[in-house]
Amino acid sequence: MSQMPSSGLARQSDSAVVFVDTAVLLATDDVFDSGRQTQARAWLQALWLARAGRVSTHVLGDYYVAVTRTFGMSAGDARAKVRRFQLWQPWQIDHQTVETAWGVEARFGLSYWDALVVAAAAQSGASHVLSPSLPHQQHVDGVTILNPFLISPAELLLVD
Repeated sequence: MSQMPSSGLARQSDSAVVFVDTAVLLATDDVFDSGRQTQARAWLQALWLARAGRVSTHVLGDYYVAVTRTFGMSAGDARAKVRRFQLWQPWQIDHQTVETAWGVEARFGLSYWDALVVAAAAQSGASHVLSPSLPHQQHVDGVTILNPFLISPAELLLVD
């Protein structure tokens, strides 16, 4: 059995699967903050290469609305991006996911929307959630939260 790296993060060889929050997807399109855009794009590239990315139907819907309203992306371009993320096997938000989110919300004091992200991540088999709005390195229901602007994909050992 392989050992965990000293940072306590799972190695890709240990089947790290990373759920990506809406804010990270939006950061890839944010031309007003090139530093965050570069970091977010590096994460997504590493996840594509490792085939380790996950999202939910809620995240994709939220992304579509936000990117067209906030950044003025055309609906066609936004739809094309959402369609590409269909390859990540989006978790379908169902009754069980909502029930799990309510439990996470109550136990950890997260907002409902953040709890829904964590619940979808856990139910989709993700070991990590990338989110700048949740506490970095907090463990919630078997999922470790990572702020993608505080850690690199290399630190999760997704890239060499």
